[in-house]
Amino acid sequence: MRIPTYDDVLVAHERVAPYIHRTPVLTSRFIDEMAGASLFFKCENLQKAGAFKVRGASNAVFGLSEEMAKKGVATHSSGNHALSLSYAAGRRGIPCHVVMPRTAPQAKKDAVIGYGGTITECEPSTTSREAVFAEVEARTGADFVHPYNDPRVIAGQATCSRELIEQVEGLDAVIAPIGGGGMVSGTCLTISNVAPETRVYAAEPEQADDAYRSFKAGHIIADDAPNTVADGLKVPLKDLTWHFVSNHVTDILTVSEQEIIDAMRLIWARLKIVMEPSSAVPLAAILKNRDVFAGQRVGVIITGGNVDLDKLPWLK
Repeated sequence: MRIPTYDDVLVAHERVAPYIHRTPVLTSRFIDEMAGASLFFKCENLQKAGAFKVRGASNAVFGLSEEMAKKGVATHSSGNHALSLSYAAGRRGIPCHVVMPRTAPQAKKDAVIGYGGTITECEPSTTSREAVFAEVEARTGADFVHPYNDPRVIAGQATCSRELIEQVEGLDAVIAPIGGGGMVSGTCLTISNVAPETRVYAAEPEQADDAYRSFKAGHIIADDAPNTVADGLKVPLKDLTWHFVSNHVTDILTVSEQEIIDAMRLIWARLKIVMEPSSAVPLAAILKNRDVFAGQRVGVIITGGNVDLDKLPWLK
């Protein structure tokens, strides 16, 4: 599989600009004091379709030839990539076929349908997801846009950190949540080219820590069906994202379920924004590892805000 370059990022940013927001960066003096660092929150929860994944999805959809686009696009996703691809396909007027776990948040399923996507449900495991998807792909002939292990998607996700570097000068580090590694790979791609002195960290739930274990072992270790409140971070690394993680990430930091929930609630309370549990993992990691980030300027990518409001994790 081809490894995307920074030239791909520049092309992607121009291609997707009409279909995405240039999301704002928020700060909080209260949270800075808690962290002992200056934090700059890149708010992709305010992105079109509610997540950063619309960047990669739009790059893939609008990069298709007219002939390829006729059969539409297809993917498997627990939520944000599914609804982002449905959004992009809808904007281009082509079909979108999505395989989603039956346990995916209803808010995300509703969004897929609202954007015109067609859902086929699977069991909540990587094995089931890939098996059901193979059937859908064979039946439709649609172009497979992988949620993260796709050079078009990674180049699109890299546009987020490109904006962040333009919005905030002199960042010592950037931290993003890691599941399959699409956002982290895009971050590595941009940072290594335009701000090589800036370190890239990834943050992961302890209960879905396959990227952390892969990073320490030096090869991909994949869990089939981890269980965590951070529903967007349950998928394993693949060869393309592993390339970026293994070559450019400084460290992967893990946090407990309670630390994720506490960080999520803190952001809701102090930044006054709606963001999902997966997005809270980086702040949880910063608060847990104050010594790592002490006194530094840190970019924190808030990846999405598609939350089931009837099932907020701090409600008993």
